[in-house]
Amino acid sequence: MNNFSTHRCTIIPLFLIFLAGSVSAHAADMPSVPRTADGNPDFGGIWQALGTAHYNLEPHAADFPPLPMLGAVGSIPAGLGVVDGETIPYTASAREQQQTNKDNWLTLDPIVKCFMPGVPRANYLPFPFQIIQSTEHIVMAYEFANANRVVYMNRPDFEAPVFSWMGHSRGHFEGDSLVIDVTDQVPDTWLDHAGNHHTDALRVTERYTHIGPNALIYEATLVDPNVYTRPWTIRLPLYRRLDTDMQLLEFRCVEFAEELMYGHLSKDAGTP
Repeated sequence: MNNFSTHRCTIIPLFLIFLAGSVSAHAADMPSVPRTADGNPDFGGIWQALGTAHYNLEPHAADFPPLPMLGAVGSIPAGLGVVDGETIPYTASAREQQQTNKDNWLTLDPIVKCFMPGVPRANYLPFPFQIIQSTEHIVMAYEFANANRVVYMNRPDFEAPVFSWMGHSRGHFEGDSLVIDVTDQVPDTWLDHAGNHHTDALRVTERYTHIGPNALIYEATLVDPNVYTRPWTIRLPLYRRLDTDMQLLEFRCVEFAEELMYGHLSKDAGTP
């Protein structure tokens, strides 16, 4: 055997050892996905979004508060947006409606009146929510307005009995991602304070994926041919709340909205 052949026989095994070491090191850097007893990825815990998606899903500058007396405390912070492609693909008339909604959001936004937020909005309000997972169901409990929903796992044929504020959720796993198909939402919910909206034809496909022990990537693709020209997607991180003794607390906001909604009916309403 000549010298070239000898060197080649030596180099190839060394290269394979180096490659195997690189792959092992890369695998060691990958986040380990927590598992339930049945081997599925575990999403249990209390999670919360950061950022300004609840003000406006699209990129936006800082803005004045809805009431001047709120000053800087009630002003709207700027945000980079969470929409793939930055802009929601509205039809022309639907974009006009969104702008009208935005101009009157303090009066028209359903969550100002403590209505349940719907999906996907519930997941990026500035309130925590909890995921409780079993083999047949996943429960999502939200601090805001005590909203909740049950995700029916592996039951694609289970139809919603009625339309509802939080919709009808059917889930399954795709690899290590939790995928939830949400339909049958009432058309009254908004997507944010900026008046982004939908109709009862809305279909939301959610995807939750671990990116570390205490963080998820949340994606939601929205389809509604009544107001959007094509499907579109939002993407943002969710963070595990690591506070000592963390738990959901009560935010029963109905009592906070009673005067706003029904104050004109009180016995003193007509008193000068």
